[in-house]
Amino acid sequence: MKARFLGIELRNPVIAASGTFAYGIEFEEIVSLDRIGGFVTKGLSREPMAGNQAPRIIETAAGMINAIGLQNIGVKAFIETKLPALARYPSCGIIANVFGYEVEDYIAVIEALNEARGIAAYELNASCPNTKHGGQVFGTDWRLLGELVVRAKEVAKHPLIVKLSPNVTSISAMARCAEDAGADAISLINTFVSLSIDVETRRPRIANITGGLSGPAIKPIAVRMVWEAVKAVHIPVIGMGGITTPEDAVEFLLAGATAVQVGTASYADPRAVERIASGLESWCVRHHVERVSSLIGAIDTKPLDTETKPASEPSKVKA
Repeated sequence: MKARFLGIELRNPVIAASGTFAYGIEFEEIVSLDRIGGFVTKGLSREPMAGNQAPRIIETAAGMINAIGLQNIGVKAFIETKLPALARYPSCGIIANVFGYEVEDYIAVIEALNEARGIAAYELNASCPNTKHGGQVFGTDWRLLGELVVRAKEVAKHPLIVKLSPNVTSISAMARCAEDAGADAISLINTFVSLSIDVETRRPRIANITGGLSGPAIKPIAVRMVWEAVKAVHIPVIGMGGITTPEDAVEFLLAGATAVQVGTASYADPRAVERIASGLESWCVRHHVERVSSLIGAIDTKPLDTETKPASEPSKVKA
């Protein structure tokens, strides 16, 4: 069940996604942290952030919309108050999610984490507005994305995973951009920009007006985007988007993902990551899969064989 990439060895390929698993240690009484592959921290910023006004999360059909606003305690507090306790779980891979509104913000967070013990890799959240460029998003502008990844790679002492936005015309092009700029791996997808309106009040249901759509509703699109990204790059791809069952995880692996992240499912079931990791192992046993890594990219896209009628057989046309 081990997953190996970027010089990192995880117990299994199931990882808790950023923003849905706090800083990891908060889940230790609910989830056996030594039974999951790892987790990605909440996005860490240079300074603490309070996030957006409420309401900032609503349920939708087969999913949810959130606009939390990247609330977090800041990188310094994470290193001082959260990271030391995680040393109790050496087999659980800790990936630090990093974000900022300017390139310098990302760099400052990475440099602070470089000196911390226990970090396996960084996940660069490339879906944040860049205030120096008119509110554009790093992940939807290949020039901004390339600049960010180049600068981050220059200072990062751990492998750099770039988290891509799905709100683009070509996910393949953005994946190649990240790879060309020096990314060690990519993860996708982040949430889709969305809007929900209360027809009685005629007001947006989210205080921020728009938010990010996640959950089972986006899974088929996420699987497709992962498959396209895998074909476009030569670096590992971590897939996510609507995973709630072991079979969902298998889909992403077959599409070419080296590992998967579980996010929204943790809101409905706080033990979802562990449940899916355990269920994936059981699935492999039932299907005689000796190594979970053998599933990676094993999708069969060959055309199905179709029966052809003998040439002598007259066609039957209904009058």
